[in-house]
Formats: sequence, structure tokens, C-alpha cells
Amino acid sequence: MSIADIINGTGAAGSASQGSGLKKKDQLGQAEFLELMIAQLKNQDPFKAMDPSQFLGQLAQFGTVSGIQEMQAAFGTLSDAMRSSQVLDGATMVGREVLVPSDEIALGADGAVHGALDVPTGTTALQVNIRDANGTLVRRMQLPTTSGLNDFSWDGVADNGTRAPAGEYSIEAVANVAGKSGSLEMLLASRVNSVTIDAATGLTLNTNTLGSRALSDVRRVM
Repeated sequence: MSIADIINGTGAAGSASQGSGLKKKDQLGQAEFLELMIAQLKNQDPFKAMDPSQFLGQLAQFGTVSGIQEMQAAFGTLSDAMRSSQVLDGATMVGREVLVPSDEIALGADGAVHGALDVPTGTTALQVNIRDANGTLVRRMQLPTTSGLNDFSWDGVADNGTRAPAGEYSIEAVANVAGKSGSLEMLLASRVNSVTIDAATGLTLNTNTLGSRALSDVRRVM
């Protein structure tokens, strides 16, 4: 007689065990498992005794399943704790400004645009170019070449001295590093209006000018 027979109630020992109030098959605990294993040993055919390795294999299989269930429960608890932590982290970021990568800016009727560049060591020239939706160069700014994360701002004034119209603009940084010209990643500042918690994507920051951004995109909180 196998444990499966006892669980399914096809054997005498199985019927007795079921009568004693054991849990359903999908709720079998370690104590019930050992009880059934002992019943199997007691009711086995003396001339066809159970192979000890089979006994140990079934015991190991049960232990593995039980361990996986405990691990799943632990992961569930950890996931709930991490989500609670994200909610608290998100709440503290509402109303703050963050630096995130972006090469597009929204210029209002007034005010300035703020950002930062991570300038490499050895930079000898650094220029920021701002273009309108048609690709026309509106403003060219020369910036310091000090290495590290350096802030900059655009007051919205074009090269001709007049304020540029409100709207969407593209922005790029071109640097000369060790005699070679290349683009640098542009970081722009935006205020966090709200946050969204999603089971799949985690914490998302909803900004006032740069849309929704993942928490992992944030380079600095101000």
C-alpha cells in the first residue's frame, strides 16, 4: 500500500486515517505526512517490504514541497513590506524636484528650465544647443568644463534677445573630451506632482513637465 492509496482513501489504513479527521490532500501537513508514512510501514506486505530509498525519497520530496511553500510565504511577506516602503518613499518625494534623463523640455510662458550635466574629466569645451519643434537652433550656451555633476539653467531667452515662445524644445549637450567631440547625457529637473504604485513596474513619479518617470531614472532629489 502506498501513501497515495492512503491519501486517496483506497486502503484500510487510509479509511481509518480519514476517519480521524485529517486535512484535505492539498492541506496535508508534516505531522499528517509522517502519520501516513508510519501507517504505510505498518500495513506493508512483509514479503514486499518498502524499499528504504523509496521511503527516503518520498520524505525528501515532501520536505522540498514544504520548503517551497514556506519560501513562497516568506517572499509574499517581503513583497508586502517592500511595497509599504515604496509608498512611504513616494510620499516623501511629492512636491520635490528630481533630476532625470531627458532631451526634451517644455518651456512655459515664463520661468526657466533647469538641468545638470555629468561632465567628464578632461573636458575642454562644453556647449548646450536648444532647438524648437522645427529643428531651428534657438539658443546656444557655453558652459563651464569643471568635471562632475554641474547645474545649468535656461532663462527662456533666445539668441536674438527675445523670449522664446512657450512650447516643446529639444536640448543637447556637446562636449570636447580629450580632443574628441561627443554628446553628454542631459539631465533635466521637474517637480513631482504625485506617485503611482504598480505591482509590475514599482514606483512611478508623475512630474509636471517630464511626464511619468521610474524611480530608477532619478539621479538627484532636490
